[in-house]
Amino acid sequence: MRYYETLYLINPNLADEDYRDVVNKYNSLVEKNKGVVIRVDEWGKKTLAYEIKKFDKGYYVLLQYCGEPGLTEKLQRELRLDDRVIKYQTVKLSDSEDPEALKARVEEDKSKATESTETAGETGTEEEIETGKNNEGENGV
Repeated sequence: MRYYETLYLINPNLADEDYRDVVNKYNSLVEKNKGVVIRVDEWGKKTLAYEIKKFDKGYYVLLQYCGEPGLTEKLQRELRLDDRVIKYQTVKLSDSEDPEALKARVEEDKSKATESTETAGETGTEEEIETGKNNEGENGV
């Protein structure tokens, strides 16, 4: 199967429930067309670099999935027709990938990221305490 990622921007004025509906719609669209959703990253509401359709903010969603070539055409057609989607872009990452291997790799990356954040958070706290002690001594407080 081919490996794709689609980044799409959702109208920032949508209610939380409508936002969820849009994300779920495209995830299920991929699955209905014999695709496999690998990862969905919701980046949240961010300021755009320039105005798009009179919006200066938008909800960013990155959808990574595997599927056959016709899947992207169907997905892009739905994105184009949906008024809640401001803009989108699809990129083919690979011609042939194993969806199960990709899912395993994504899970492994998530666990590594979680472990490194926990360790960095612990060390950062110790360093901040040490720095705070040093600053107290230097400032005479």
